[in-house]
Amino acid sequence: MAESPVLVLAGAEESPLRDLAAYRAAGGYAQLERVRAMEPQAVTQELIESNLRGRGGAFFPMGRKASFIPTPDKIAKPIYITVNADESEPGTFKDREIMLRVPHRLIEGCLIAAHAIQSRNVYIYIRGEYLAEYEVLEAARIQAEQAGILGDVQIVVHRGAGAYICGEETGLLESLEGKRGQPRSKPPFPAISGLYASPTLINNVETITTIPKIVELGPEEYAQIGAPPDSTGTRIFCLSGNVKRPGPYELPHGITVRHLIEDVGGGVPDGRTLKAVMMGGSSFPVMTPNDLDTPLDANSLSTKGYFIGSGVVTVIDDRTCIVQFALRVAQFYMHESCGKCTPCRVGTRWLVQLLHAVETGAAKEEDFDLTLDVCDRIIGKCLCVLGDSAAMPVASCVSKFRDEFRAHLEHGGCPFGRDSSLDGLFAPVDQHGHVQEPVAT
Repeated sequence: MAESPVLVLAGAEESPLRDLAAYRAAGGYAQLERVRAMEPQAVTQELIESNLRGRGGAFFPMGRKASFIPTPDKIAKPIYITVNADESEPGTFKDREIMLRVPHRLIEGCLIAAHAIQSRNVYIYIRGEYLAEYEVLEAARIQAEQAGILGDVQIVVHRGAGAYICGEETGLLESLEGKRGQPRSKPPFPAISGLYASPTLINNVETITTIPKIVELGPEEYAQIGAPPDSTGTRIFCLSGNVKRPGPYELPHGITVRHLIEDVGGGVPDGRTLKAVMMGGSSFPVMTPNDLDTPLDANSLSTKGYFIGSGVVTVIDDRTCIVQFALRVAQFYMHESCGKCTPCRVGTRWLVQLLHAVETGAAKEEDFDLTLDVCDRIIGKCLCVLGDSAAMPVASCVSKFRDEFRAHLEHGGCPFGRDSSLDGLFAPVDQHGHVQEPVAT
């Protein structure tokens, strides 16, 4: 694993680079000038050679995705770029750091990508709750526009309305078109028929913001950073939970989970012990302590049944009731399900009801296998992965912590009582689907 400099957040380690003059002083927009003298296909080829992969969760090669976009001479429709700044995955907060600290680098990445696929229309879809981030990004866009940097490219920062499903790429497109945010059937894929049925490149904020640094370093040098050949470059890991020094840390792919938690994050505080790690986001299986030495790259994680996702590493200590954790995850996805697919709409409700019965001590031993069966009937059966996102973490909790689930039956309720660190915390819906209010403690 090669040592890595800070790339995405370079120059903003001490203070944000929000002003155009400050960003230019740090070398900003120099790569855009160089790229605009290149053939578009040559820029796409550099992205392919860098093996930059999507930082939103799917980890698909960004350059290959760009290469799927037809050239303007082969299609009579406009070509669009949509940047996914919805960042709705629980535990994820890296994109907001990028927008707050290096907004112009995101804009420069948009403009380089636009040149590569010959697009003149860029939409940045930002979640509605990110008001400060929107204001910073929009101010940077206006600065770039007034300075003539955008050229013939129009960039629109569009605020969403706060729905998890709009983080799914086709749900995002539906919302951007003014429709209800629900996933589309695929094929056709967005590269052929995306926004307004036109060719569309969709990528995450961190992915697009990495592009100027790839151009600066060159694809060969960038591809040696991290854990080549598949997990190249740096990743902004979102470290949170029961850890001494939580925060966003830009580090190379290939460091171990243990290094991130113990050396970078200072370990678990208050003399507690680590019980589990929410890896990649709440959408994926939880990690147990015996896998802490797994490198944080896609291949190493996948061999253990884990996913790198959006770079989330949430530390869970021994004060946490794992049943409560699974229940709150299931409640979140039940609340956020768009209802379009029956396995997701009905299955997430089943999961909440089954886990609520375990939490209150009303379940039976056979309900554990029933819960796993419900998970199997959801995974891979929906238009998008929201259903999978509910089922995978629940299934991993039931499988890996069955003794703790059994303890709830033996005690006739949660053995942690009010001592669980999740006790009384807000969950969006109860087992009946009714919206809950936060509980005062």
